[in-house]
Amino acid sequence: MKTTKSVYEAMVFANYALAERFFHLTLEFDGKAAAAFKDTLPGQFLEIDLTTLGLPHTDKIADDLADRATRQIILRRPFSFRDITVTENGKVRVEILYCVLGPATLRMTTLAEGDKVSVIGPLGNGFSIAKDKKIALLVAGGMGAPPLQHLAAHLKAGYEDIHVVAFAGAQSYNALPFTLLIDNEEGLFLQEFSRLRVESHIATDDGSAGFHGYVTDCVEKWLKEHNPDPSDVMIYTCGPEPMLASVSKLASAHNVQCQVSMERMMACGIGLCQSCVVPVKDEGSEEVYRLCCKDGPIFNSKDIIFE
Repeated sequence: MKTTKSVYEAMVFANYALAERFFHLTLEFDGKAAAAFKDTLPGQFLEIDLTTLGLPHTDKIADDLADRATRQIILRRPFSFRDITVTENGKVRVEILYCVLGPATLRMTTLAEGDKVSVIGPLGNGFSIAKDKKIALLVAGGMGAPPLQHLAAHLKAGYEDIHVVAFAGAQSYNALPFTLLIDNEEGLFLQEFSRLRVESHIATDDGSAGFHGYVTDCVEKWLKEHNPDPSDVMIYTCGPEPMLASVSKLASAHNVQCQVSMERMMACGIGLCQSCVVPVKDEGSEEVYRLCCKDGPIFNSKDIIFE
C-alpha cells in the first residue's frame, strides 16, 4: 500500500526525563500511520501539534523559562527521529529526543502515556547512503544528535561494510544529550552508539569531558591519524549552523563528501509558508533559495551558502 505524508494521530507510549533539560518521547502509530512511518529515513522529521497542552506545575518550570512559558503557541513544532522500531503486532514506535527551551517543549513534558497528539509527517528528505563508501563519520553538535543516532542504527542494520564513527560535541559535559560511560582502557564513550558497536568520540569546548576543543578539531585529529582515502569517506552532520559551516569547511579541505542537516523555523513543514529558506548555489554557482522543510533538511555541504 502506497503511503505519503499526511496528518495522523499518535499515542504517547512514554515520555521521561533523561537529564535536567533533556527528555525522551516515544510515540506509537498503528494502521495507515504505522505504514507511513515504518520506512522513514534518518534525517526526516515530523511536526507535532502542541497548542492544546497546558503548562506543568510552577515548581517544574525553571526560573529562566518563567516569562517564556506563558507565550501562546500557534504553530506546530518539528522534531527529527532518534529511532524507529516496528513491534510484533505491526505498530510503529518513533523515538524523539527534545530539549526544554521554550513554551512548546515545556508543555511537551506534560505528555503522559496514553495521551493522543496530532502529527504531520513523515516530512523532508533523508540522508543518502552511497554504497561505494567505506567510512561514515557522524558529527553531532548539541541537539543535532537524534538524526545521527537514527542514521547509525540504519547503517549498522543495512550496510555492514561501512565503518561508522560517531563524534559528539557540546559546550560542556552537562550539555551532551547522551549517556556517558567510562572504560578504564578506552576512556569515555557514548552508550547510545556503543550499544550499536559504533566507535564514538566526545569533544567539549571547556574540556569537561573527552577532547578539549571543538568537535570539528576532534574530527580533523581522527582524519589525520587514520588518513583514509577521501573517496571512501562520507561525513554526515547535524547541529548548530556555525558548527555545520566548520564541518563543511573541514570536509572541503580534506576533499571528503559531506551531507548536512539544516535547521530552520518550519511553520508548516510542507513548503506552503515559505518561511524556512536556505541559501544555496545552483548549477551556475548563482545564489538561489531552497526550502528546508521540502528540499531539505538534508543538503550537500558544497551547495550551502553559509553566512
